[in-house]
Amino acid sequence: MPWIILFLQIFLLNFNALLPNGQQSWLITQDVSEKTYELVIKIASRQLAMWRPNEGQTQLITVIPRSAPRLRPNAIGLTVGAVAGTAIDALSGEKLFIQKETEVRPIASITKLMTALVFLDHNPGWDKVYKVQASDQRDGGRVSFFEGDEVKVRDLFSSMLVASDNAAVVALVHSTGLSLTEFVDKMNERAKRLGLNNTSFADPTGLDNRNVSTVYEVTLLAREAWLRPEIQETALLDNYSFKTMQGDTRRIVSTDNLLADRGDYLRIQGGKTGYLDAAGYCFVGQFSKDGRVVIGAVLGAPTKEARFREVRRMAEWVYNNYRWVN
Repeated sequence: MPWIILFLQIFLLNFNALLPNGQQSWLITQDVSEKTYELVIKIASRQLAMWRPNEGQTQLITVIPRSAPRLRPNAIGLTVGAVAGTAIDALSGEKLFIQKETEVRPIASITKLMTALVFLDHNPGWDKVYKVQASDQRDGGRVSFFEGDEVKVRDLFSSMLVASDNAAVVALVHSTGLSLTEFVDKMNERAKRLGLNNTSFADPTGLDNRNVSTVYEVTLLAREAWLRPEIQETALLDNYSFKTMQGDTRRIVSTDNLLADRGDYLRIQGGKTGYLDAAGYCFVGQFSKDGRVVIGAVLGAPTKEARFREVRRMAEWVYNNYRWVN
């Protein structure tokens, strides 16, 4: 284990001096096996969780493996039943499937992945108690918080990612001391620093149709978000219970239907749903099979069930039609 920590420290020192605009990055460019990759990411993610960047800094972990997956000569084609779809190899970022991957569309509550990333930079403390205000309430989606509720920040964060609760999002933003406008500005700054040039945000919940991206950039956003253990571990909860400080018990259920398939050969490692009339049904999910990690997303699926079915079908197609070269 110590050699991996040393490995991270060496690359942190060597590459920070090369980055513009005061950005802070951990760049890992050695040839690594999947097991080593998982160890490195686990250590790096936990160190990132303890390190809060200064204003104007960002953190980025990029792992470039020995080679990207290769399409088999006898591969069959695929079309997904959504407006746009993309699958990428999580290690290399290589595109493995594309369908209208550059079309800019509303992404609805997938927005909350960026909200979670920015929040972690400004987390006032998981046990901080916040009193829900009338101004925190939002229409749409599931509601677990009401005016006057006194709740911990941890419960707001979990409700945002598990149940996609919009009131939880607004309350979470207010708990940081930032205004909604200031917070959204930071979301757009983060998108720019991550190179998501077709991604922009107008609000932190995803209710605004001006929250847009491409399906390819959605997979990159998810890849970045799920490097943070606080986000990925929360996204794997199929339900969550908490108590308000007044003693009321609340139980929420995940919007991710694929969590029920975790005993299957294809492991789901996280997901985020979204829906608006203008966006259609959206979903981004991360899968693992035999140590190979794939992130797939669809935007504009016709039904709630179709978004899950099409992303899973896309992941299965990738595993059946690509081979990974060690």
